[in-house]
Formats: sequence, C-alpha cells, structure tokens
Amino acid sequence: MNEPSLYLNRVIQELSRLPGIGRKSAARIAFHLLRQPESQVQDLVKTITELKENIHTCSICGGISDSTVCAICSDYSRDRSMLCIVEGARDLLTIEATGGFKGLYHVISGLISPLDGIGPADLNLSSLIERVSQEKFIEVIVALNPTIEGEATTLYLAGLMEPFNLNVTRIAHGLPVGSDLEYVDSATIAKSIEGRVKV
Repeated sequence: MNEPSLYLNRVIQELSRLPGIGRKSAARIAFHLLRQPESQVQDLVKTITELKENIHTCSICGGISDSTVCAICSDYSRDRSMLCIVEGARDLLTIEATGGFKGLYHVISGLISPLDGIGPADLNLSSLIERVSQEKFIEVIVALNPTIEGEATTLYLAGLMEPFNLNVTRIAHGLPVGSDLEYVDSATIAKSIEGRVKV
C-alpha cells in the first residue's frame, strides 16, 4: 500500500515512538500539526529543542534542573533532616506536586533488576552514600514502586543505610482513597493490613 506522503509517514513513525502513542494517535497528532499555522509548529519544535539543550541533571540529587543545582536542593527553607529516595525524576515531580513533602530528594535512576542485568553498581548510589555521610539527615524515606524490583531495591537501600543510624521508612502501600474493598486485588488488601496505622 502506498503512503500518501513520505514526510507525513516519517512524522507518524517518530510520534508513535513516544510512550502511550500508537500509530492512530500519532496520525491524529500529525494531521493536527498540518492544520496549525507554521509559527505554532515552529514554537513546538523550538521548545522541544530547548528542552533537550537546557535540562541538566542536578549535581546533588540527580533530579532534573535548568542549572547545575536544582531549585529544591538550593532551597534552604526545606526540611534538610529528611531525604526521600525515588527511582526517577518523574517520581520526584509527582511527590512534589502533592505539596505533602517538604524535605530533600535523591534520584537513584533505576531499580535493581538482575533479570535485566541491572545491579546496585548501575544505580546512582555512590552519591547517595556520600550525601548521607556528610549531611545531617534524621530520616530517609524510600519511595519506590511496590514491584519485585522496587521491593528488592528497598531492602538493599535499607541495608545500605544501616551504618548511618538513620530512621529508614518507606511509603505506605495499600488502598487508594475512595476505593471499594470488593474491587481491590488481594495483594493490595494484604499490604494495606500489613501497613495499618493507629486510629
């Protein structure tokens, strides 16, 4: 079958590489871009290029930043006794968006996964140990996904933090607010009972 346009097909192919974008969605976006004024398309291209050129990794926490040190690490009004360990920068932004955590973060850039050939040496752990040994943290919160890899990494991190005499906690796993027990899987219910808190 002949493609209507080589250029259109290439754009659809590139867009369909994005997460969550299938070929139909990519085609819809491509046709939308064709209908837009050239100035708007150029603005989109410019902002994507600027994103790639100007976003850096924070030299302290490993998160994303417009400069060498991110806005969170350079904010001295934050609670510098608490450190939250996350898998990636997206998790940091998700937690930060809640407004519920006012401490500092450390991005480990992955999870231990022997099946994928990812071990502790592949993660951002040396800078974590350096931070914990130099800064005066009282509590370290491990905020990783409740997957097999997340659990393995959490246990590894707990062992890693042991010599520093810190209060190591993890985020609670369990029932989402507004859920109905009837429709929740048994593993989630078990985690909720295990992670129960005093009323």
